[in-house]
Amino acid sequence: MRTLSLMALAALALLPRPAAAQDDDEDWVAQCRRWNRNSDREHYCEQREVRIAAPRLLSVDGRENGGVSVKAWDGADVLVRERIQAWAPSDDEARRIAGSVRVHTAGGEIYADGPETARNRGYAVSYEIFVPRRMDLRLTTNNGPIGVNGVTGRMELSAHNGPLALRALGGDVRARAQNGPLAVSLTGSRWDGAGLDAATTNGPVTLSIPAGYRATLTTGTVNGPMNIDIPVPVQGRFPRQFTTELGGGGAPVRAVTTNGPVVVRRGRS
Repeated sequence: MRTLSLMALAALALLPRPAAAQDDDEDWVAQCRRWNRNSDREHYCEQREVRIAAPRLLSVDGRENGGVSVKAWDGADVLVRERIQAWAPSDDEARRIAGSVRVHTAGGEIYADGPETARNRGYAVSYEIFVPRRMDLRLTTNNGPIGVNGVTGRMELSAHNGPLALRALGGDVRARAQNGPLAVSLTGSRWDGAGLDAATTNGPVTLSIPAGYRATLTTGTVNGPMNIDIPVPVQGRFPRQFTTELGGGGAPVRAVTTNGPVVVRRGRS
């Protein structure tokens, strides 16, 4: 239950919010406090902010229970919002645990260290990060979501237990989820870069493709239904996994699952 509640709270960073709310440091803190109001532990929620020079490769490790949300912006540097939750039998102890958490941001690597966790006390750190529109990324979570929006670059994205949400990306992107849904929203008229290779083992796939999009599309599932809401030229019996040319073809776009349904629908350009 602890892992599930942390994953749900970390996923709030992936939800679209008004620009004004994104700039309000207290917005996430208020949500965090409301979320944990009925818990049997005391919780302390804190957000910190730091700016760093944009590295060639940004590597973020969510560690045990952290989520990672990366969004493109027009700035030349990187803005990191560190979202810290700490819990303990007392409010004072929860505050002390949060105060001892240190987030490392040097050398293009972001991760958190803190006190040893126990059965009824511990911490988790999630991140909302704003980066230049072209940036190489390596993002890893164990029990938390990963979301990337509007970035072009070479990317390695890995979520063990948690969802993957990919929107308006470009470059050479490889994304894997072990246990969690995969949502891909394509934008524009074609993929800008080498292509996308995204898969989940246990979870649904939702793929949104604008009208007129040009790509070599591969999608499908081993165990689960498929709902394809766009014209797909397939000869004979509809296979469990297929590759087709959209709009005359283009860069490869692959989004598949092993155990779960697949939905391909028309999206906005």
